[in-house]
Amino acid sequence: MAYSVAKAARVNYSKGLATELAPKGIRVNTVAPGFTETKAAEALINRMAQNLGTDYDGARQSLMDSLGRIPIGRTARPEEIAELVAFLVSDRASYIVGAEHTIDGGIIRTI
Repeated sequence: MAYSVAKAARVNYSKGLATELAPKGIRVNTVAPGFTETKAAEALINRMAQNLGTDYDGARQSLMDSLGRIPIGRTARPEEIAELVAFLVSDRASYIVGAEHTIDGGIIRTI
């Protein structure tokens, strides 16, 4: 519950900042990544594999299943998140202000 509240607060705070800072030429957006296979995540998966008596791939799949199954069928790579951030800070995204960008392989359904 606290995690959800903190995320909602971050999004609302960012939207307020975006409104306040846009006239000064400062763009504020948020990025909401899903499960990303970082070095820390790899360490967690390795620990899970040991505890579950399975291999790395089995532990990763177990973790993805516990997250509600990632529709795209895999975890994100850190460079995929970085590509989105690089776009958002580029001039190509100069009219994007106050937006939240979910990059989670389809876990959160959008309309």
